Amino acid sequence: MHPQEVHIRTGSVMLNGSLCVFPEMHGVVVFAHGSGSSRHSPRNKMVASYMQHEGFGTLLFDLLTPEDDASALNRFNIDLLTQRLIGATRWLHHQPGLGGVPVAYFGASTGAAAALCAAALMPQTAAVVSRGGRPDLAMQSLPDVQAPTLLIVGSEDQEVLQLNEAALDALTCTKELAIVEGATHLFEEPGAMQQVCRLAAHWFQTHAALAENA
Repeated sequence: MHPQEVHIRTGSVMLNGSLCVFPEMHGVVVFAHGSGSSRHSPRNKMVASYMQHEGFGTLLFDLLTPEDDASALNRFNIDLLTQRLIGATRWLHHQPGLGGVPVAYFGASTGAAAALCAAALMPQTAAVVSRGGRPDLAMQSLPDVQAPTLLIVGSEDQEVLQLNEAALDALTCTKELAIVEGATHLFEEPGAMQQVCRLAAHWFQTHAALAENA
């Protein structure tokens, strides 16, 4: 499985991405990176590689252009990030053979807020996984999310854990909060990211497979 570099036209901008698709995949996991990051995020690339081996296609792309990223405010502009994610999803569905493929979102930090907002606007979304996410930045959209949602937080990331607990209460869909013991915000501790991969893969296998067979 070799990802190909792609250029995603959405609105008036072109976003760079890395797409990996193959026959008989369960669906495609679209990644929404956090503030100050990009499609080259080593943690998201690690998760993407794991998903590919578990039978999922992946799309990692830059939510912001270099010009956008020059302004720190854009990194926290959830409306902008959401529209870029929706645009990338629509682009994906227009690619040959991918029109009806189930799409799930994996969001980190502010990207998780964008993923939840996008899922609220796109009820066909198969599933959402948030890693160390800021779902509180999507609080108004959470009651409209229909996609089964898994929130993954490190036990030592206390402030973000509290924000995720509040978000869990606001979600009305199938939902779960998974706490990785001993992990901080970036899951840099030994074995922490491996646990994130396993949790996310199980969630996608359970819920994207349901979407695939719907």
